[in-house]
Amino acid sequence: METTLQQLTAQPLTAELFRPFGQVLRPQWDGKSYDSEEAQLKLDGGIPRFYIMQLERKGRRFDQITRHLACTQCLGSLEGKEWLMAVAPACEGSAPDPEQIRAFKIPGDCFIKLEVGTWHAGPLFETDVINFYNLELSDTNIVDHDTCNLSQTYRMSFEIVE
Repeated sequence: METTLQQLTAQPLTAELFRPFGQVLRPQWDGKSYDSEEAQLKLDGGIPRFYIMQLERKGRRFDQITRHLACTQCLGSLEGKEWLMAVAPACEGSAPDPEQIRAFKIPGDCFIKLEVGTWHAGPLFETDVINFYNLELSDTNIVDHDTCNLSQTYRMSFEIVE
């Protein structure tokens, strides 16, 4: 059976549009008091890991989407580079609803925090290499990496367009 390519239009990143999936965090003045606009993290299930992740060109297409059920994850690019991320809300079961997958264009002057269980595909980009800072647990990619193969489950793959 053939896989259908679905196009997703990348939306501009705003706190309101991204709220079902997590938080958008932008620069703030030093000395600002802690409030709900800060990253609301869940990293109590292990040793937090904060590192610079170097990724090579990922393109704009994906047929797999992943979630982490034990922790939040924060991602942001270094050097001000824009990138793309596809997300779907956390849900029960082993696969997200493909109708709920959204794409965002992430500017290089902020980072995103993914809520526990948020499905995500990316970071996606077309430049050769982008460095990202990544905050998750030290064993997230070993013990908390639930992936859904969308081409097998739904006979769909996706491409983010702008």
